[in-house]
Amino acid sequence: MIAKLIDKIREKNAPVAVGLDPDMKFIPEHLLKDARRDHAVSLYGDDELMAAAEAVFRFNKEIIDAVADLVPAVKPQSAMYEQFGVPGMSAFWRTVQYAKEKDLIVIGDVKRGDIGSTSGAYARAHLGRVKVDGHALRVFDEDFATVNPYLGTDGIKPFIDVCNEADKGIFVLVKTSNPSSGEFQDVPVKDGRPLYELVGEKVAEWGQLSMDGDYSNVGAVVGATYPEQAGHLRALMPHTFILAPGYGAQGAAAKDLKGFFNADGTGCIVNSSRGIIAAYTKEKYAKYGADGFADAARAAAMDMIEDLRTIL
Repeated sequence: MIAKLIDKIREKNAPVAVGLDPDMKFIPEHLLKDARRDHAVSLYGDDELMAAAEAVFRFNKEIIDAVADLVPAVKPQSAMYEQFGVPGMSAFWRTVQYAKEKDLIVIGDVKRGDIGSTSGAYARAHLGRVKVDGHALRVFDEDFATVNPYLGTDGIKPFIDVCNEADKGIFVLVKTSNPSSGEFQDVPVKDGRPLYELVGEKVAEWGQLSMDGDYSNVGAVVGATYPEQAGHLRALMPHTFILAPGYGAQGAAAKDLKGFFNADGTGCIVNSSRGIIAAYTKEKYAKYGADGFADAARAAAMDMIEDLRTIL
């Protein structure tokens, strides 16, 4: 699967993933109003959850339509859908399917992590197939999933097995973009080396179990907000593809990302969520207004792509 992602990046000359993290404060009021009307729902209880989930899907659909020709991938964050319960998870599934219809790679930002049969169940739900009465059925069916390595190899190996069976991939959390990530990830744990380096070495080791050309289907999440650490990790993981969140709203820019890529300009895909999907709320793109939120997202995506091209 990583080879397919690389081909898509080269085809569009854009190592960019658009994060579909549709917080309700970013959903224009007219979408929620239309969802309530079209589904004849009330303002109470589960009906309102259904309206919210429908508005989220409509929001995503317009964003996807606006950027599908520009970027190779989208990254829906499952928590933003789970908060709406079953209707929200339906919106998540519909978002994944629609993005695939538009020939986009889908990175499911689900951050799952457990052991044994539980880890296998997560892997089958998001990447593989679940067997029911002799039938092998696809469930959410993302192309990649993000995975938490805290439980060690027992938590990662079931995902790798499914990746090899279904030609899918994972991105393992190594050095995350949030400000408090260093509370654990930067702590010296062995010969004075920080924990994130040991995790990076383990990711490179796991990666040998699922190679797909020059890179492994076992990738790494490394926050764009930590360029110095990324340089160390890039050297430790030469065949590991990096998913780099933190561009835009979290403060990272293209100048921070050069060390995330290998010398040939490959090896990384950069994610922006709020910076693109909520662009219409920013002064730079305010002219589009709430009705033009998708056009604002397209403009923001184009600006991000041009910014990244300055370093590649």
